[in-house]
Amino acid sequence: MPTKRLAMRRVREILRLTFDAGLGGREVARRIGIAPSTLREMLKRYAKSGMPWPLPMDLSDPGLERRLYGEGGRKQGHRRLPEPDWATLNRELKKKHVTLQILWDEYIAANPDGYGYSRFCDLYRHWESRLPVTMRQTHRGGDKLFVDYAGDKVPVIIDRRTGKTQDAHLFVAVIGGSSLSFALATWTEKLPDWIEGHVQALAFLGGVPALIVPDNPKVAVIKACFYDPQINRTYADLAAHYGAAILPARPRRPRDKAKVEALVRIVERWLLGKLRNQRFYSLADVNAAIGDMLTGLNEKRILRHQNRTRRQLFDEIDAPRLKPLPAEAYVLAEWKVRKVGLDYHVDFDGHFYSVPYRHARADVELRATARTIEIFLKGERIAAHMRGSANGKHTTLPEHMPSSHRRYAGWTIERIQKEAAGIGPGTEVFCTRVLESRTHPEQGFRTCLGVIRMAKRYGADRLENACLRALEIGAMNYGSVKSILDNHLDGQPAPRRRRSDDDQTLDLLHTNIRGSTYYH
Repeated sequence: MPTKRLAMRRVREILRLTFDAGLGGREVARRIGIAPSTLREMLKRYAKSGMPWPLPMDLSDPGLERRLYGEGGRKQGHRRLPEPDWATLNRELKKKHVTLQILWDEYIAANPDGYGYSRFCDLYRHWESRLPVTMRQTHRGGDKLFVDYAGDKVPVIIDRRTGKTQDAHLFVAVIGGSSLSFALATWTEKLPDWIEGHVQALAFLGGVPALIVPDNPKVAVIKACFYDPQINRTYADLAAHYGAAILPARPRRPRDKAKVEALVRIVERWLLGKLRNQRFYSLADVNAAIGDMLTGLNEKRILRHQNRTRRQLFDEIDAPRLKPLPAEAYVLAEWKVRKVGLDYHVDFDGHFYSVPYRHARADVELRATARTIEIFLKGERIAAHMRGSANGKHTTLPEHMPSSHRRYAGWTIERIQKEAAGIGPGTEVFCTRVLESRTHPEQGFRTCLGVIRMAKRYGADRLENACLRALEIGAMNYGSVKSILDNHLDGQPAPRRRRSDDDQTLDLLHTNIRGSTYYH
């Protein structure tokens, strides 16, 4: 059975994390949720394809797939060679500026036929996993931003008259190198507030770190797993917008984010402890108090053993290594998977949006912002709309409709009445009666359009007389009008109507209808 190919969206993320974020193979494999061997095979395919990085803007997902899988790679067996002294390498790795890449360069210089870099790293990680001790983390400047929500909340009075309160949640972020800290009060911990916290934190830093390290909340990580963490699509979209990478902490491993755990305690003590007697009447009041607290924490408090403030360390260590912010801040976008209906529309939040009719029944991805709706098929945008209200109505672009549907798209009740009035008052009344007789006026569109178009074949005068005759006999359908015209009854007077004194029903006088005297 052939190996299942990776989605091109995941391939693009592999390349971005490898070349832009500079992550090692094992970390990229963890982030994407694939085996290291699969990652290595994909990078080999990319190298053989000769494509540049960044990828061309006009390269579609199907085109990328053809370039990568046009010719299969060749599998190589593992070589068995004497392993390095991993304990010595571990001691060297603790030294400043020493990396596995440097150690591998020294190893391969001494052993030209030794292990490749990826296999070298795999063997070291396997050896390292057996160590029982927890080593102290070393944070490089501009490398990691740790984010989390504090456990305690801030009560905010939302009704001065009754004293009713609502809890505000505290989003906190700290950058690893200098420990520069940020906090923001939000009403919830849901996705919009989670994303807004990140946007504000990055704006506070004035740059973008290489990695963002969250815990494993449902709002960020769909599936918390050491080997296969599944990142929320909107959260991954934010990271791609800023050119950062999301690297969740391992489940139940608080030491992976010790920096932010310490900041949570600091924020809770400084804010909730020192301001315990202060009353807040809005979220703005809470954030103003947080702003004052952060100023004292970051710019006035001297760090022990550093003899500098967090802000001074940030300017020295982190700021020069941060990537610049994009021209525009990230706009919250919600991703949904939808199936296009038979009517070539997709449903989102109670409103229906059209796609080209040839994509009916297709599975698509929908990206929704506060103002726009974008629909993607295999990574290619096939439709874009302004967001509508949740009223059950449709937003349909004419170019998305087949020609047979487009002929009726421009017709409205007002236009039908105007066209009918141009033929004559009888035709106008006939069409109005037809539309009023239907549960939904649109159900009478075809009847009215068919009657109006008879003017081209029979002439406006004959059609007007036929509609008058149909009104007199109560025949409110297309077939009756056509029958009157085909049988030339439009020039004859309509049969008289009389109303029974008993049942008030209509009796039509016609040679083919038996009268009351027939039965006596």
